[in-house]
Amino acid sequence: MENARPLQGIRVANFGWVWAGPVLGQTLAFLGAEVYKIESRARVDMLRTLPPFDRGVRDPDRSLSNHACWASNGSVSLDLKKPEAVKLALALVATCDVVTENFVPGVMDRFGLGYAKLCEVKPDIVMFSMPTAGLTGPLRDVRTYGLSLAGTTGLDSLVGYVDGPPIPMEQAFSDPFNGILGGFGVLAALRHRDRTGNGQHVDYSQQEAVMQFVGPAFMDYAMNGRSAGPMGNRHPLAVAAPHGVFPCAGDDRWISIAVFEEEEWRGLVRAMGDPDWARATDFAGPEERVRNIERLHERLATWTPGFDDRELAARLQREGVAAAPVMSVADLLEDPHYRARGTFIEVRHPLGFEETIYGAYVKTSRFEANVQPGPAIGRDNEYVFKELLGVSDERYRQLVEEKVIY
Repeated sequence: MENARPLQGIRVANFGWVWAGPVLGQTLAFLGAEVYKIESRARVDMLRTLPPFDRGVRDPDRSLSNHACWASNGSVSLDLKKPEAVKLALALVATCDVVTENFVPGVMDRFGLGYAKLCEVKPDIVMFSMPTAGLTGPLRDVRTYGLSLAGTTGLDSLVGYVDGPPIPMEQAFSDPFNGILGGFGVLAALRHRDRTGNGQHVDYSQQEAVMQFVGPAFMDYAMNGRSAGPMGNRHPLAVAAPHGVFPCAGDDRWISIAVFEEEEWRGLVRAMGDPDWARATDFAGPEERVRNIERLHERLATWTPGFDDRELAARLQREGVAAAPVMSVADLLEDPHYRARGTFIEVRHPLGFEETIYGAYVKTSRFEANVQPGPAIGRDNEYVFKELLGVSDERYRQLVEEKVIY
């Protein structure tokens, strides 16, 4: 089929929640999968409780965070504490190719939706579990959110000023990272199923995935016995100078500059107008610049404040120097590059208001991802239960009244 999306025809029951779960569903949906979030008003997803809300109305269906992070997922509402809801969930799974979840190990089993049970209704099902620390081991029951993973993986121990205490990043970047990387795990399992006819239960440890970020520090310890600590903005292998962020004109405006090669240093000197201090023996070569990096940074920081950050970045780039403005969130939304690529898009929500959400980070030459804002709770109930599962109108109304579908 011309311009068919690679996962067209694949159906996913997404039991994930908060941020990692929705981004996993979002990634699969951008590739063409039909994804349904299983949720309930009996226990509203935390992401739906986060502001901002449209017109300040605190409603789980009006959370911009939900609309951005759950983009392109559908929604089916079932109170899984009720046996009839579990039966309906199993009936849906029987029509699916993939089940995803990011609960603590054992939660899906307690619901009656563990891997063995799912295999009874769909023998070749791919179940993708992404708990914090994996399905086995002493930490299997640990409960964390994205911020915690920067600590349990060693990342926080590396962040901070030189010779100072660690300063946590305070950004739950591990959630979207694991959602996107997890999507590739699902693809591999589907590929295996297509080749062998066998599904599988994928044990994806979020912290083991995030731990890849400390690879250089791990190798340094394993090979040299050195335990890394905070290094500020210095290069971890001390092979670049200058290497940091420097103030620019305006309120809290900064530019990042990194110089590795001699030609890059000469480009920086040209951009600065060949000042006398740059010819000092302290900065004569790479080793001298690294050894005297603090004085080098002080010198550079007296020059950069005279320039707009974007203009200076362009000037340095023209001279072959790696430089970029340190952008705020507001800058990202207005940045011409991101705007040209549709990194953020304007959409009209079905409830009648305009909003900005993430565009598709999956871009190919063969198809364009369909990006829709995150759904209202139970948006797809009638289609899934009545058309897909064949529930009669009368039975459907009864299930809604009994708050099984809720």
